Amino acid sequence: MAKGLRTSRAEPPRAWQRMLSGRRLDLLDPSPLDIEIEDIAHGLARVARWNGQTVGEHAFSVAQHSLVVEEIAAHLSPGLEPRWRLAALLHDASEYVIGDMISPFKAALGLDYKSFETRLEGAIHLRFGLPPKVPTEIKTLIKKADLACAFYEATQLAGFSEPESVRLFGRPPAGYALTIEPLAPAQAQARYLQRYQTLAEAAGLAPSPAAHQTE
Repeated sequence: MAKGLRTSRAEPPRAWQRMLSGRRLDLLDPSPLDIEIEDIAHGLARVARWNGQTVGEHAFSVAQHSLVVEEIAAHLSPGLEPRWRLAALLHDASEYVIGDMISPFKAALGLDYKSFETRLEGAIHLRFGLPPKVPTEIKTLIKKADLACAFYEATQLAGFSEPESVRLFGRPPAGYALTIEPLAPAQAQARYLQRYQTLAEAAGLAPSPAAHQTE
C-alpha cells in the first residue's frame, strides 16, 4: 500500500432515532430505558390516522384515537383495571416511531414488520410497568375497542358509508355514542399525557413524566 493512503470502511447504516427528549432509541433492539412518555405523546399527536385522508382542519391523530380506544374499552368492560386501561391507551404507542401504516400496507410488508412492531411494543410495556404481552382477553378487548373507534372514524371523517364500515369494522358497541372533533396536535398531546398520568398513578405502575428527566 502506498505511504499515506488509508483504507476506508463504510459505517453501518444508522439504526437509532434521536428523540426530542434526547434519548437515542435503537430501532433494532429497543431498550425500555430509552422510551419516554413525552416522546410518545409528542409523536402520536402528530401521526395522522387514515394517512391524513380525513375531513376537518386538523388530522385525526393516533394520540386522540388512543384516548377514544381506552374510553371504549372501559365501556365494554366496566370495572376494567387501571393497568389494562393504560394498556389500551398505549396500544398504538409504537407508532410514535413507525407511524400509522394502514392495514393493507402492513400485510404487504409481512412478518418482518410485525416482528419489529412486537419488539417495540414489548419495550414500551416494560418501560411503563406492564407485561411485554398482555393477556389474550385484554388484547381481544382492546382490539374490539380499536375496531369500534375505527367505525366512527371511517363514517365521520374518512368518507366511508355506514354499511361499508359495518362490513369492515363491525357495529359499534351498544350504549356508546361518539362524535369526533379532531384536536390540534398540542391539545391531543396534552390530553394524552394527562390521561397517561392519571392511569399510571391509579395503577401504581410508573413514575410521573417529570421523574423520567432525572434518569
